[in-house]
Amino acid sequence: MNKSLCSLACCFVAFGMSSASALAFASTPNVVLIVSDDQGYADLGVLNDEVISPNLDRIVNEGVLLTSFYVAWPACTPSRGAFLTGRYPQRNGMYDMIRNEAPDYGYKYTPDEYAVTWERIGGMDLREKLLPEYFQKAGYRTAIFGKWDLGMSRRFLPMQRGFNEFYGLVNTGIDYFTHERYSVPSMYSGNQLTEEDKGTYCTDLFEREAVRFINENHDRPFFLYLPFNAPHGASNLDPAIRSAAQAPEEYKKLYPHLKDSLRKGTKYGKPAMVATPEKRRLEYLGAVTAMDDAIGSVLKLLDEYQIADNTIVIFFSDNGGGGGSSNSPLRGRKSQMFEGGVRVCAAVRGPGIPAGSICDEFLTSLELLPTIASKIDVPLDPETVLDGFDMWPVLTGEMESQRKEMFWKRQNKEGARVGSWKWVRHGDDQFLFNLDDDLAEQNNLIEQLPDQADRMRSAFANWLKEMDAAEPRGPFRDF
Repeated sequence: MNKSLCSLACCFVAFGMSSASALAFASTPNVVLIVSDDQGYADLGVLNDEVISPNLDRIVNEGVLLTSFYVAWPACTPSRGAFLTGRYPQRNGMYDMIRNEAPDYGYKYTPDEYAVTWERIGGMDLREKLLPEYFQKAGYRTAIFGKWDLGMSRRFLPMQRGFNEFYGLVNTGIDYFTHERYSVPSMYSGNQLTEEDKGTYCTDLFEREAVRFINENHDRPFFLYLPFNAPHGASNLDPAIRSAAQAPEEYKKLYPHLKDSLRKGTKYGKPAMVATPEKRRLEYLGAVTAMDDAIGSVLKLLDEYQIADNTIVIFFSDNGGGGGSSNSPLRGRKSQMFEGGVRVCAAVRGPGIPAGSICDEFLTSLELLPTIASKIDVPLDPETVLDGFDMWPVLTGEMESQRKEMFWKRQNKEGARVGSWKWVRHGDDQFLFNLDDDLAEQNNLIEQLPDQADRMRSAFANWLKEMDAAEPRGPFRDF
């Protein structure tokens, strides 16, 4: 473990660890997959005293904290598509965002205009097999409550992609209270748009549905996917709202050291009142703690029904932290190929995982699907190329990770990790780091070690060639 991660581990040990679990798997373990949205690498209470997250901390204390866990893309849509397919975005076809850019300039769509926009018609290629389909094959009841983000046309919605139940937003973000995305209603119940719960904080709604689902399905195998939109920024055209996440007053009061204030700024090329850095942090932390309370309700029910010992709980952020977050000690943030954009906070609790353990092994979200398929005893499709492996023996401390390399590409931003070496290209700027000695990516070795830089570029080029040779998938690729 490198020095920076040792310091994180020391903080964690000081927080307290419990003894290892010796429980064995039942034949059909339940699975709860919790994904936060733009949460910072350091924004867990076990690592940061400022953050109030007792339930996420509980998952860490009763399971394993993953300190070198990566996602496959530094922003929403492709990251989610990757872990739900077990395939690189460039292989499954979803290698960029499904979002409209006009609201970035303050434009409000009419319903007729919105109906033919990219955000309304784009979606994950229907030939891709998603994680919930494996669960259904094994006889599980499946549900998603929260952020979908893989297409909103009916054929792309969760109920057509392996989920029995769906309540949540279909786009990359919404206003937490109106459930609108830049004034466009965006909350769905099943296959139908709904405004029935408008005005209620959306995290509370996802909690409500998760609690109902467990109450109704606790006596049968279930897969519960909880992709919260928290603590993502609010998708509201009002600059004062758009410039931060949103949290209920009761949660903002838990952070009295932060002022709830606006400042003079600009938006859409005009003067506007926007959130101060303090308010951005306040709304962000309030949203994290509200989400944590919802997670607590799920954990409590698992205890009450005495099924916690036979339930795998997985948590991670969909990408690096955005506005209001802390990615310390990492460099960069969401949308970038530095560690702060792709290395995320993560933890797993489950039978056989030593409680209070820390895993610094190189792992990624691409490992999720093959790992879960192994645990629920569902065979993988031999004709489908997966980019991950069963990481469970790594989580239990029985073996080292098979992962030796990982690659990222977002338009003119590229990245590669091979062993402990990290190469980044942002436009015309290139960087080379040795993560063993420089986790914070402060010492650029691109000029000092040209041969190593060439090896990294060559590895990236070979990966890109493999992706280009894969059977083409929509929605972006030309075929």
